[in-house]
Amino acid sequence: MTNIQKAEAFLKEAFAGCAYFREDPAAGEYRLQHSWRAANVAREIARREKLDEEGLIIGALLHDVGYSVLGPNDDWGEHGRVSAHLARPFLERLHLTAGQVEEICYGIAIHVDGKADFEGEKTPFALSIGDADDVDRFDAYRIYETMVFEDFRSLKINEKRRWLEEKIQWTLRRAAKRYGTQTAGEMIAERLLYQRQYYERVLKQMEYSESLRD
Repeated sequence: MTNIQKAEAFLKEAFAGCAYFREDPAAGEYRLQHSWRAANVAREIARREKLDEEGLIIGALLHDVGYSVLGPNDDWGEHGRVSAHLARPFLERLHLTAGQVEEICYGIAIHVDGKADFEGEKTPFALSIGDADDVDRFDAYRIYETMVFEDFRSLKINEKRRWLEEKIQWTLRRAAKRYGTQTAGEMIAERLLYQRQYYERVLKQMEYSESLRD
């Protein structure tokens, strides 16, 4: 097995052993599918930016592995750091250099809030793990997931308007963030534009949702 195949097997085994995912299989399926999508994005970023392709794919595959030991009442904001600590012993068993292991772990640790509980450098490689995560999180499928999760369908018309306006403003704020590579920046900008245009279009529909217009 290649290092990447071993990482895939490790991830699937970790998620299969997660009590929370056994209770909510859809959540586990989403997390696994998201990890594969992020890994595919990581491959594209690595190839276009000439980064360590194998390492970046592995980092993207394992960036959320910490969810396997977290429950619904835990602080999910810690999952980056938890994932890094969970991944480290596995990574040390692969045919990787110590430097690769450190950079992968650091990228995983910082991908949520930019913070790690160990020293490291925010290199383009390390930042690209979080960037690959963001590319998928900001893409089309996540719009659906967000609207379902936040129960958009049940909101009153004025609440829907406020919700949409907040999402539009969020896309504008997020677009100002700097990313690890030009490739990631371009990919994320395209997806944020799509989100904003989608929310603006739904907001426009709200004008015709209460009465007949002249």
